[in-house]
Amino acid sequence: MELPRVEVVDTVPLPGWQTPLRDVPANVQLFGAAQITRERPLTLAQFLELAANSVAATSGQGSPWQQAVLFRGFAASPLIGTPQGVSVFQDGVRINEAFGDTVNWDLLPRVAIAGVQLIPGSVPAFGLNTLGGALAITTKDGARYPGASVEAQGGSFHQRSIEFEHGLQSGAIDTYAAGHFSADAGWAQHNPSRIAQFFGKVRYHGATADGDLTLSLADNRLEGTQTLPLSFLDTPKQAYTYPDRNENRLAFLSGRVTRSLDDRSNLVASAYLRRYRTSNFSSNVNEAFGDSDFESDSQATNDVLSIDQRTFGAAVQFNEEVRMAQTQHRISLGASGDFGRTSFAQQTQPANLTADRGTVAIGDFASVTDVRLRNAYLGIYGSDTIALSPQWTAVISGRYNHARIDIADRSGLAPALDGSHSFARFNPAIGTTFHPGNDFTAYATYNEGMRAPTPIELTCADPDAPCKLPNQFLADPPLKAIVSRTMEMGARGTAARNWRYAVAAYRTDLYDDIQFIASGVTATNAGFFQNVGRTRRDGFELMAGWGRPDVDITLRYNHLNATFRSAFRAASPNNSSADANGAIDVRPGNRIPGIPSDSAKLRVDWRPSQQWSIGSSVVVASSQYALSDDNNADRQGRVPGYAVVNVDLHWQMRRDVQWFALVNNALDRRYATLGILGANAFTGPGRTFDVGPDQPPVPEQFRATGTPRAVFVGVRVEL
Repeated sequence: MELPRVEVVDTVPLPGWQTPLRDVPANVQLFGAAQITRERPLTLAQFLELAANSVAATSGQGSPWQQAVLFRGFAASPLIGTPQGVSVFQDGVRINEAFGDTVNWDLLPRVAIAGVQLIPGSVPAFGLNTLGGALAITTKDGARYPGASVEAQGGSFHQRSIEFEHGLQSGAIDTYAAGHFSADAGWAQHNPSRIAQFFGKVRYHGATADGDLTLSLADNRLEGTQTLPLSFLDTPKQAYTYPDRNENRLAFLSGRVTRSLDDRSNLVASAYLRRYRTSNFSSNVNEAFGDSDFESDSQATNDVLSIDQRTFGAAVQFNEEVRMAQTQHRISLGASGDFGRTSFAQQTQPANLTADRGTVAIGDFASVTDVRLRNAYLGIYGSDTIALSPQWTAVISGRYNHARIDIADRSGLAPALDGSHSFARFNPAIGTTFHPGNDFTAYATYNEGMRAPTPIELTCADPDAPCKLPNQFLADPPLKAIVSRTMEMGARGTAARNWRYAVAAYRTDLYDDIQFIASGVTATNAGFFQNVGRTRRDGFELMAGWGRPDVDITLRYNHLNATFRSAFRAASPNNSSADANGAIDVRPGNRIPGIPSDSAKLRVDWRPSQQWSIGSSVVVASSQYALSDDNNADRQGRVPGYAVVNVDLHWQMRRDVQWFALVNNALDRRYATLGILGANAFTGPGRTFDVGPDQPPVPEQFRATGTPRAVFVGVRVEL
């Protein structure tokens, strides 16, 4: 007898009673290791861009390892200052960094991922920063992934990489280890990458208790090329200025124990230690060069930022299945604490520019900021999945969050930075599902979430003292926490002839949303954070798939309206519609920049024989407004939409040897994933620096260009 396939979802951070997908009132997307391996993306961010509904990715940093993920218009980005709205978990541990809630996609080897759950909405059980959704990553272990393999790959941009994995089980103990090491010259000038990642896990599984210990290590060096003005896009491989590089290092140790109390209850506890260090060197134009009102003795500056972050935390969760009042309940009750200690420092150095826009130092580094930060995030949560009848299920959950952030100046020169900020709120959720049979589920849900302002937002909120992202702290007025309220309804199921489908409509309103308001003074990346009232993301998403043993086709489409719902006045001096003071008026209904309104994804897999398989992914995105065009009125218009085609080919030469080829951007399209309004300082002959007292930079739209066609070939050997 062949039992029907049942997909399950963890609806709380730690493993509880894994809930059948039919009982989850949300359009959850599930992806497994086989699918991720088949498409072989560099990072999980790239995979989500190719495979997940309502996900877009932008490359404003200029490195394919540092993309920002947008899910339903909410960001999970490595860039400090980006308004983050997606919480990310690795084996139940929140990995949004304590400083800025950023997500560094380059720290976990792709080969170690066993599965991914993308849960939409303001899911309160997942805690702070879950405004638009939660991403839960589970990693491999030696019991489910035994054996050893080595994979080597090389191709365009002098890319070469090698990765390995090894799983072993011996009695009650299993082990797993994986690593990825790669280097490339980058597709553009001055953007090479060097990656070193390791993941290891040891598990014990006994009759009444299980436990595991995992270790993640990374040592990466990434260089980017920044966005380019439109006048530079005839040669998109050039850099606006250089060098710009990040060095990211991680040591992350976590442990988890599960104890069965009886046949219907268990207790799960986890703890972790994490140290993340990053050093950023960025070259920046001094757009006030020659202006007596500003420091203008150098054409450019070299800015060095360093973050040394130590985080630790623990969580405990009780799970019980019980029958009360003639109904079946699956209950999870938990508490967690996440604590961070961060040292943040910035130095700046005067520099001049070479003919090809590199920077040459003309002075010493001087300290700009030196602060210490402490944060404590505490939460108590509960969830109850109630089987009201064979056809109806209700889910009730909620979480109380408390966040405290302490900031202290270490230089002795900026005592106004010292301060403590606290935020607290209870967030509820309720939903119901209707499933008359195994092939259909309809659902509706309402939930709320919260995001506390990050340290960079709290210390950069004064319009009279703008700061330069991502590097500078100033004294500030207080900010309010953001509250999200989400409603969603939809249906999913299967139909005759191997069809599957899902449809969802949703609306998320943010109250006291925080935006980075560009300042009218000095550089285009200077400004301040401000509560701007309400914003909204609403839309719908569709998925249809058809498959049989030799062919599988999946089509995904989403439409998203991301709009401001409150009026505010913003400074955007490079916007052509700005007044004499460089200000623009943002009105309710204006679209939020940087978010495409429509996207579609098509994946086709064809297996003509046991040895051969061919796949293709097509990603289509509509146009979007450039950042700083919040009133949608700049005469340079929108950033155009694009369509990109990727192809992958696999040949199973022997049972233990597989050859593969990947062609990314197979049609070699030129496209941009992001735009921002800026000012071009290089309008002289040969695009040289041309700024002075009577010659300001020229307002222009800048764009983050996509990677050109790339071909990679590799081999995987099972040992």
